[in-house]
Amino acid sequence: MRYLRIKALAKKELIQIVRDWRSLALSVIIPVVMLLLFGFALTLDVDNVPMAVLNQDKSQESLDFLLNFQSSRYFKVTGYFDDYRQLESEIDHNRAMMAMVIPPGFGAGLRAGRQVQVQLVVDGTDSNTALIALSYVEAVVGRYNTAFLVRARDIAGLKSLPSLDLEPRVWFNETLKSRNFIIPGLIAVIMSIIAALLTSMTVAREWERGTMEQLISTPVTTLEIVIGKVAPYFVVGFFDLLIVMAMAQFVFHVPLRGDVGLLLVLSSLFMAGAMSLGLFISITTRNQLLSSQIAMLGTFLPAFLLSGFAYAIANMPAAVQLITYLVPARYFISVARGIYLKGVGLEVLWPQAVFLSVFAATMLILSVKKFKKKVA
Repeated sequence: MRYLRIKALAKKELIQIVRDWRSLALSVIIPVVMLLLFGFALTLDVDNVPMAVLNQDKSQESLDFLLNFQSSRYFKVTGYFDDYRQLESEIDHNRAMMAMVIPPGFGAGLRAGRQVQVQLVVDGTDSNTALIALSYVEAVVGRYNTAFLVRARDIAGLKSLPSLDLEPRVWFNETLKSRNFIIPGLIAVIMSIIAALLTSMTVAREWERGTMEQLISTPVTTLEIVIGKVAPYFVVGFFDLLIVMAMAQFVFHVPLRGDVGLLLVLSSLFMAGAMSLGLFISITTRNQLLSSQIAMLGTFLPAFLLSGFAYAIANMPAAVQLITYLVPARYFISVARGIYLKGVGLEVLWPQAVFLSVFAATMLILSVKKFKKKVA
């Protein structure tokens, strides 16, 4: 009997979803648009750093030195200038992020075995990008120094030259593309927002339209009402999940190394909790506009800022790090990145699975407790 009542409620809600085809279309379009916008626009890669050059030496050594930057995909020489003020203008007008000044006597100093200095002016407005660009410059300079020492050894007839042979190996994201890191986390952020928004207006809509009194007069229990209202939206949310997963695979080419079934199961737990959260907000506010706004703020900001998606949790203040343990998206992002990039299973992800299960059960219980079959 309970199953039949839940089925009837779910069917009623499904009819409502189909009738409101604009909201249904938005529920599918919004995840796609968000994934495309964030996936292509949001990147942590630093390539083609614009660099202006003032070469006051014009020697073959200085040209060889600059050739290392020209041939690197990390730098883009925007122009060669004859005046220091021109370099300042390039940086002031954002046409260059850094400027390199090679002093007179650069080549002669190298040939004489002296230490020479090259000035590098960096725009530190974006400190993170500036630090990454500086590390690229150090790497290029290091390779040039090594090559120059090898040539000097050959010319001097030395048999050996002290060196350190470093063989780095990158695991999980061998190409070091930030897209592979961002997209799995972005799936968690998108599903967090969409899941809560889908259910945030269900009960509030009933109250505003005056149909809640009819629902209260029926013999259905509060648990049946909550499940019956969440179930149809769960199907829509699961469809959204399949779409963004397909886009991650075929549009952004993010490697999926783990178990797809485990990813779907844990994603379902996360969606169930997020949808129950949205329903709880709807039951509490009884206002569609207010509930949708609270759902957006209560899911997007924590998922984007406090989950480890955009900023490393280890770099946050200790007090904020404690708060992040209460953000469900933090655990789902660990699940998504672990399955996508590392290919780990439940033996590693069981703490996250436990939290997501507790989160889903807690929000469902709170929604049932909060909903009262009373008019006032």
